[in-house]
Amino acid sequence: MRAAALYSAAGSLLLTTLATTAPAQAAPPAPGSAEARGTAVAAGRAAAAGIAFGDCPKAEDLPGGMRCGTVRVPLDYAHPDGKQLRLTVSRVRATHKDPRNPKRKVPGQGALLYNPGGPGGSGLHFPLVGMVPAWKRIAGAYDLVGYAPRGVAPSAPLSCQDPGDFFKGPRPAPTQPSDADKKERAAEAEAYARGCAERAGESLRHYHSLNNARDLEVVRAALGEERLSFMGASYGTYLGALYAELFPARVRRMVFDSVVNPDPAMVWYRNNLEQSEAFEDRWDDFKEWIAGHDAVYGLGDTPRQVQNSYEEASERLAAEPAGGTVGPAQLQGAFLRAGYYDDYWPRRAEALSAYLKGDPQPLVDQAGTRTAKGAKGAENANAVYTAVECNDAAWPTDFEVWDRDNTRLARRAPFETWDNVWTNLPCAYWRVPRQRPLDVRTVPGELPPTLILAAERDAATPYEGALELRRRLSGSVLVTERDAGTHGVAGGPNACVNGHLEAYLLQGRLPARNTSCAPRPEPEPSPAP
Repeated sequence: MRAAALYSAAGSLLLTTLATTAPAQAAPPAPGSAEARGTAVAAGRAAAAGIAFGDCPKAEDLPGGMRCGTVRVPLDYAHPDGKQLRLTVSRVRATHKDPRNPKRKVPGQGALLYNPGGPGGSGLHFPLVGMVPAWKRIAGAYDLVGYAPRGVAPSAPLSCQDPGDFFKGPRPAPTQPSDADKKERAAEAEAYARGCAERAGESLRHYHSLNNARDLEVVRAALGEERLSFMGASYGTYLGALYAELFPARVRRMVFDSVVNPDPAMVWYRNNLEQSEAFEDRWDDFKEWIAGHDAVYGLGDTPRQVQNSYEEASERLAAEPAGGTVGPAQLQGAFLRAGYYDDYWPRRAEALSAYLKGDPQPLVDQAGTRTAKGAKGAENANAVYTAVECNDAAWPTDFEVWDRDNTRLARRAPFETWDNVWTNLPCAYWRVPRQRPLDVRTVPGELPPTLILAAERDAATPYEGALELRRRLSGSVLVTERDAGTHGVAGGPNACVNGHLEAYLLQGRLPARNTSCAPRPEPEPSPAP
C-alpha cells in the first residue's frame, strides 16, 4: 500500500493546491443523505437475511474447516435497490478454549472482523490466525471473520488490464529518471487509468473508502452483531476511522494497527510523498543491519559499502537480467518489501550476496516473474488499490506538479520515490469525480475507547499517522513499539504489544495513558552461500 506518512521535510515541498488541479469533488454525505438512508436499508436487509455459511470458493485455497458465505451490498448506496455486489466473508467459530487453562470454557464475545489493508488486500485468510499461539486466547473468545472487500476477488473483482501484461519485466529503476523515462511512464499511467474506466464503466466511481466503510456496516448487520468489533491494519485503519466517524454508536471495540494518517489534507497525495521519505530511513536501517553482519554476507561493513553492493547488483542486472526476468526494478521491489517486514532481511541479504558471488537463483526465486495465478491476483489488487485511492480524494492532474515535488524529494530519498510515483500516477489521469475525505473527529463519549498500535520506524504508515489518529479519536490510547519498523505489530513476536491487544479485546481494558513497548529482537542472519 501507499499510505500515510510523517509530515516532515517532504511536507515542506511546494505543493500546488490540489483543489485547483483535480476534478470536482463530491461533498461528504450528511447523516440524513441518500447514502446514509441507503446504508440503513441495506443493513436492515442484511440483518434479516444473515449469512448462509458453507464451503469456501475453491479458488481461494482455504482449508475445509473454514466456512464462507456472501453478503449483498449496493453498488451505489444512494440507490440501495439498484445493482448489488456480493462480498465473500470467511469465518472460524470461537474455540471457547483457554490455552492457559484447558478446563476453562471461554465465553464468546461475538465476531472480530478484520481488514488487512491495501486497499486491495483480502482478509479471507484472516481466520487462520487462530492457529498461531499469539492469537489463541483471542480465538477462544471471538469468531474470527475475514472478508474480501468490494472489487477484491471473489467479491465482484475489478480489473484494469490483462493480468498477463501486469508484470513488466525486467525493467530499469532509475533514481533520476530522464525526460524520456518520465514521458514513457506517464503514457503508461494514462493508459492504465483509461483501462480502469473502460473495463469497469460507470461502476468505477463507487469503489472508494466511504463505500468500503458502509460495506462494513452491512457486514456487521449480516453477522447479527449489535455492535462491531473490528481490527484494521494499514489502510484498514483508515477504513476503521471512517466507520468510527460514520457509525460511532455501532462500535464495540476497535483496534488500529499501523496507522494511515487520516488528516484530509494528507489523503492521498501527500501521504505518498511522506511515505517515500520514510522508506529511505527504513532502507538505511536495513543497510546498517547488513553491515553489522558483514562476516556472514560480505556486502560491506558500513551502510555506504552495502549501498555500493546494491548498486553494483543493479548495474549488472541492467546489463543482463537474472533469469531473464529480474532487472533493477525487480531488485528494488524485492528490497522494498523488506522495508515493510524485517523478517525478510536475512533472505534478501542472502540473495544479494549470492548474486554478487555468481549464483543468481536465490534472487530469481525472490524477485522473479510470478505465476499466472499470482499475476491475476496482483493485477486485481492493484486495480482496487488504484480505484480506491484515485476515487477517494483530489490528486494533481498536471504531471509537472508530480515531477517537481518528487524530483526534489528524490534528492534525499531516492530509494522509493519514483517507484511510488509510477504506482500512483494513474490518479493524475482519472476519469471519474473524486470524493472529499471525511474530517474524522470524535468528541468525548461519542465513541467507546479504542486501541492504536504503531511501530516507531514504520515506513509504510509512518508514526505521525498514529499520533494524528490519537488526536482525532477521543478516548483512544496509543501503544508504540519503540525503535522498530515492521509494518503490522499485532499478534507478532512482541509479547508486550500482544498483552495490550489481549487485554483490550478480551477485557476492554486499556492503559491509563499512551505507553510503549521495547522493540522486538532484530532478525538473526541466515548463512550466506
